[in-house]
Amino acid sequence: MTPGWLLLIAGVGLVAGIFSAFKSPRVWLAATLAGAVAVFVAAVCMLASGVPWNWQPDFVIGGEKLHLQLDGISAFFLILLSVLGGAGTLYSSEYWTDKNHPASAPAGRAWWNGLLLNMGLVLVCANGLHFLIAWEIFTVCAYFLITRERQRPTARAAGWLYLAASHVAMIFLFAFFALLAARAGSWELGPMREHSELAPLFWLALVGFGIKAGIFPLHIWLPSAHANAPSHVSAILSGMAIKMGIYGLVRFTGWLPTPDSAGWVVAALGVISAVLGVAFALGQHDLKRLLAYHSVENIGIILIGLGFAMIAAAHGNAAWGQLALAGALLHVWNHGLFKALLFLGAGSVLHATGTREMSRLGGLWRALPWTASLFALGATAIAGLPPLNGFVSEWLVYLGLFDAISAHGPAAFAAIFAAIALGLTGALALACFVKVCGVVFLGLPRSEIAEHVHECGWRMRLPMLVLGAACVTIGLAPILFWPALATASAAWQPELANVTLPAPLVTLGAFHLALAALVILAGIFLWRRVQHNGVSRTGTWDCGYAAPTARMQYTAGSFAGIITGWFDWILRPQRHAHLPKKLFPAQADFEEHTPETVLENVVEPTASLVMRVSTTVRQLQHGRVQSYIFYLLLGLVALAILAVMGGTK
Repeated sequence: MTPGWLLLIAGVGLVAGIFSAFKSPRVWLAATLAGAVAVFVAAVCMLASGVPWNWQPDFVIGGEKLHLQLDGISAFFLILLSVLGGAGTLYSSEYWTDKNHPASAPAGRAWWNGLLLNMGLVLVCANGLHFLIAWEIFTVCAYFLITRERQRPTARAAGWLYLAASHVAMIFLFAFFALLAARAGSWELGPMREHSELAPLFWLALVGFGIKAGIFPLHIWLPSAHANAPSHVSAILSGMAIKMGIYGLVRFTGWLPTPDSAGWVVAALGVISAVLGVAFALGQHDLKRLLAYHSVENIGIILIGLGFAMIAAAHGNAAWGQLALAGALLHVWNHGLFKALLFLGAGSVLHATGTREMSRLGGLWRALPWTASLFALGATAIAGLPPLNGFVSEWLVYLGLFDAISAHGPAAFAAIFAAIALGLTGALALACFVKVCGVVFLGLPRSEIAEHVHECGWRMRLPMLVLGAACVTIGLAPILFWPALATASAAWQPELANVTLPAPLVTLGAFHLALAALVILAGIFLWRRVQHNGVSRTGTWDCGYAAPTARMQYTAGSFAGIITGWFDWILRPQRHAHLPKKLFPAQADFEEHTPETVLENVVEPTASLVMRVSTTVRQLQHGRVQSYIFYLLLGLVALAILAVMGGTK
């Protein structure tokens, strides 16, 4: 069966799911999963054959003929969409049920299918106008999914902020596509690298797609949207929706010429996003908001690889650029997999406890062993530790940077700085997830809500297992995924069609297999020793106290206090303290909150100033004709003065 027929089946399944969402959850589940499977098979077939698929029927939408195209890049992103879409669909059937959410669950299922359908259309559209239409519809669908709990003011505020930021991005994208169509003479999209006059349009695309991707400092919508959305929605937003911004950058830097400085700017934004994203994550006490800032961090890692690939393309397609691009593309998959796993794990915690505040949790490993184990696996992957998938993609980016340094070219100094920043990011990410796993799952329960919890059911567990298995598979057998990376790379830059397999990738897979076997054997040995010798349980971190309490444990803030202190200049934490003043103080407390620095200190003051100026200017429109004549006279006098001054010179 051809990719075209498979995509048609997928579209029919998703549309059928929209109509059945209100009447039959089971039919919706079956139709949506069938659509996801069809998309997955179509994308895999295209990547396996390497032959792009084009479809141009005599069907007109908005005055333009429909044109769909499936090539290496779109197929690469469609695979991620199908996996995450299928996992989120099954997860939501237990997490967001009609019984618990009778008012929002049916509509939520319909908006979910609309989101998946239109993201898929964006990936296969080869017409700029239709691209914009599908982009806008998927943005609106995401808004209604974010605000499923619209009775909460924070959810409504997060939705409006997302919608506002998305429409600012839409203005830039409309300008990009309109100018592109005007200069190219058509809305049709395709390779146009020979048209050097199109290069300045890159800056419009960077802002428009950068807002959607959550590049720092254009990320202002992302933390609140991911934190307040239902957890399966957070997973698709972080795992796939923000990758649509990355898709736009990859797609149009491959099809269009770019300015000479474009690669340098993208790489610099990647470094900034990676380091500051993880710094802001360390300062969070809300579990889902912390995960949201790690999306900013990982988008930065992807941009570092893409930026250096663009630099290499501008300097004769150096081999190190091919490695950097492969690492960036693989990290698109990897981040989508482990971040979706982490958000679904956080959703299981929220489902069991009803809170996202880490300082109210603790000791959940005993009650939620599946959730805790899978969350720990995702945490290991996102920290970039072997033998999981996060290490593989970051390792490829490192190889590209190290080769750039060895080449002593113009990018050598920048590669040194980027490699150091990438190493710092990995270390901070590891510290952050040690904090998360320790505070949420280890120790003693910090509140009553963490004492009486139960594990989620199989429909929530199975998607997490699938995502965890994918993280392990890519980590242990990265060689299997190189053909997909090579096909996508060739679609980005045809000169990379004959890119050779990096020999160390085979060695890395063997090393990961050996390491995994060693870890399993060590685990079995330790388990047998514990079974043989017995084990006694005691309080965690009791420090010798006779009657330790949960209040003696590290909190989310205290664990990361020293590290976040390094970034006070950008985090600007708000602290409220009543310190003890006597030997036996009656009361003492300390509270710290990390604000949304860019939003609260830059965007909101600027918006407030604009509104004040607008209000002042509006007062000039009061309807008195005499005043309007006076304004005209003032304008004429000003013009006369300018004319005289110009004549004098």
